[in-house]
This record gives sequence, structure tokens and C-alpha cells, in this order.
Amino acid sequence: MKRFIYILAAFVMTAGICLLTSCSISYRFNGASIDYSKMHSISIADFPNHAPLVYPALSNNFSEALRDLYSRQTRLEILPSGGDMALEGEITGYNLAPMAVAADSYAAETKLTITVKVRFTNSVNPTESFEKTYSAYQTFDASRQLTDVQEELCATMVTELTEKIFNDTVAKW
Repeated sequence: MKRFIYILAAFVMTAGICLLTSCSISYRFNGASIDYSKMHSISIADFPNHAPLVYPALSNNFSEALRDLYSRQTRLEILPSGGDMALEGEITGYNLAPMAVAADSYAAETKLTITVKVRFTNSVNPTESFEKTYSAYQTFDASRQLTDVQEELCATMVTELTEKIFNDTVAKW
């Protein structure tokens, strides 16, 4: 009988532990502070590339990344125009600059910078509307060609830029 009680107690404890570990509360902190009773949509225009140096894929990659971020992180409907909120602008800079100088007086690193001008319009609360310039940069070894690192560096900078824009428009950080 004692053995039965020990087995039963072990079973109950194991079942309790399994129950406790399988039932968990999940919170999603995406940072968006949107009143969905007032805000239903956002229009995100294409961001044309007006930079003197042009990386052809940048305009499309940036515009799509911005739409994807709002789609993943909010319940807002993404529209081509006429949303409760609107994002538009242009890529104004895509620049290379030599950085750290090596012992042989040549640049050891090169800095790639992307600059984007953004106009945000909030038709529900116009006081939150703004126009702002954002920039992000990455450095790479000057012995490498831009064409070898450009796609990876741009992806990193596009993520940084879109997160900054998201935070300023709907997260209010």
C-alpha cells in the first residue's frame, strides 16, 4: 500500500509539473501604442531614391521593409493611399566616406550611410504629424569592394531605419 501511495504521489507531482510548465502566459511587446478604435489603416508610399549615388534595389527594399514591419507589428490595414496615418518620403543620401586611416595613409575602413527623409501624417491626431530625416551607417573594411558588402550592409541599415520610423510614429518611444 505504501508503494502505491508513493507511485500515486509521484504521478500527481509529475502531472502538476507538466501542467504548470505547459500553461504559460505569453505577452507580445511590440511597442505599438495605437488606439485601434480610432486608427484602422496606414498608407505607406514608395520611397523613391533621390540620392546622388544610387543602389537600385534600395528604394524597393526600404519601402517593402517598412510595410512589412507595420504589417507584422500592428493590426493596421496597409493601404497605398488614404490611410488614417500616412508615411511618405524619399531616400536622400547613399554615401561612402573613408574612415580610420591605416599606417600606410590609406583608409582602413569605409563608412556607408543611408539617409531618408520621412513625412508622417496622422489624420486622427494632426499634432503627432512630423517631417524628419533619419540616417543609419555601417562600416566595412576598405580592402573590400562595395558591391561585395552592399546587400548585407543595406539590409542592416534598412532594418535600423524602419525601426526608428516605427518607434517615432506608433511606438512613441
